[in-house]
Amino acid sequence: MNKLVVASMRQGAGKTSVIIGMAKALGKKIGYMKPFGERLLYRKKRLWDYDAALITSLFKLEENPEDMSIGFHHAKLLYMLDEQATREKLGELLTNIGENKDLVFIEGGRDLSYGVSVHLDPLSVAAALDADWLVVVSGDGDLVLDDVTFLKKRLGLPAGRFRGVLINNVPNIDDFRDTHLPKLAQLGIPILGVIPYEKRLTYRTVGYLADRLFAKVLSAEANLNRVARDIFIGSMSCDVAVRNPLFHEPGNLVLTTGDRSDMLLAALDAHAAAVLLTNNILPAPHLISRAEELGIPLLLVTADTYDVARQIDGIETLTTRDDQEKIALIEAVFRKHVDLAALDFA
Repeated sequence: MNKLVVASMRQGAGKTSVIIGMAKALGKKIGYMKPFGERLLYRKKRLWDYDAALITSLFKLEENPEDMSIGFHHAKLLYMLDEQATREKLGELLTNIGENKDLVFIEGGRDLSYGVSVHLDPLSVAAALDADWLVVVSGDGDLVLDDVTFLKKRLGLPAGRFRGVLINNVPNIDDFRDTHLPKLAQLGIPILGVIPYEKRLTYRTVGYLADRLFAKVLSAEANLNRVARDIFIGSMSCDVAVRNPLFHEPGNLVLTTGDRSDMLLAALDAHAAAVLLTNNILPAPHLISRAEELGIPLLLVTADTYDVARQIDGIETLTTRDDQEKIALIEAVFRKHVDLAALDFA
């Protein structure tokens, strides 16, 4: 059984997407664990990590998501487990999850230091499990150069079981290769791949937004897997809205209030991905029926339009099990831009 800890320098670098892309591209029988869960979900009186639930569902793993983490809170772990007990727990977790697996992915917390006080930071986990590890870095070229230089100067890498760095979400990949890649090569740290920024990976499904906003679904519940590419705030007059070319762009999530029947009708005629109704104002029944006929989800929330727009802006984009298009894109991008031979344990 091979073991790989996937860590990152900063939060939101794309560790879970890297694991999905690697697992899909390598085609091995995988296991997954996230010792220090951070994206907490509470379902049916059980606690588990969002990423653990996602990987379990995508790869049809037999283990339960709640059994893939040791804990979720610093305070509890500080008083429940010392370093030796934590190492023993990690070993037990790996033994249970790794049975009959070719490769076990062990996902680190939000950054390289997260969990160090409870002995569950990525480096401590890699040492405890005698596992290989890699680091995901992301962002513009200067930030990536700083992060990789930090690894070289402060951690003395490459050394031991360190496999290398995977650079993710690079905005201008051609410029990066010309300007920054030669400087990175001088550091002597293995670069496993440079993955370009893909706007399509930032899109979210209507259902995902509905869940995060605690919205009530009024129509077309079967179409919640539609992709919301852009947000159009319908706070202006309807005439002004329909003259705006952006209003007719495919994949719009239109925000308006339930008493704006003119705006709602215009959004339905423009075949919006969905309409989000604010201020807890229900539209007329015939408009709900019309949306159902067209297969356009209507979502109802209590907050006002400004607050909802602000909430949407702050929602982290996470892959869901229904995002088959996005998952296929992750695999395709990974195959094209990552050195799979350097990652393969065969």
